[in-house]
Amino acid sequence: MDWIVASGVETIPDNVSFDRACWVEPVNTCLKGISLLKLERGDVVAVLGQGPIGLIFTMLALKKGANVLTTDTIQFRRKLSESLGALSFDPREAELERVVKSATESRGVDAVIVATSAPRLVEQAIEISRPGAKVLLFAQTSKTECVELTASDICVGERTLLGSYSADIDLQAESARLVFSGHLPLEDLISDRLSLDEIEKGISIAQRPSERSLKVVIHPQETA
Repeated sequence: MDWIVASGVETIPDNVSFDRACWVEPVNTCLKGISLLKLERGDVVAVLGQGPIGLIFTMLALKKGANVLTTDTIQFRRKLSESLGALSFDPREAELERVVKSATESRGVDAVIVATSAPRLVEQAIEISRPGAKVLLFAQTSKTECVELTASDICVGERTLLGSYSADIDLQAESARLVFSGHLPLEDLISDRLSLDEIEKGISIAQRPSERSLKVVIHPQETA
């Protein structure tokens, strides 16, 4: 649409690589979610899922001055999360709940970002959040996925349940600035760089990722 072209297109600086520039849209979508949460310095935030999107959320929450706890079942991703400055846990173990209680004087976290889709993850987000917390659903895109919450979790607990998914044209300039500046280590999230001729291989990796798979980038100007 013309108004998007006029206001939403950013020129890639000559000193910015294709591998970095391609993150503008994903960062925009995460920045939109962070904006909805209205995080304050010192807030305790849990990010459930540390794939590429979850890791971007972790970067942005840390940049806001939040104390970030993360979960992922893959050790490689937990290590990467910790290298950014978060405390990371295996969601299948009870350690997260103990740390949440210890770090928040048993209140629960101030905000939860559900950055992946897995059974009972939304329920866990409610369980570890304090009364009055905000819970952001980002990866719950299936029309058949159902969650079980009691009405009192939202009403009596005074929690705010938010949904976020797409990019925001009003955040495009800020997203581009964050990406182009190099202040976020986004290129560390690229696990595979492939030529256009290898795009089928890239799709296969994305559909069946290994433990060390993160983001697959296709270089359209290159051939194998």
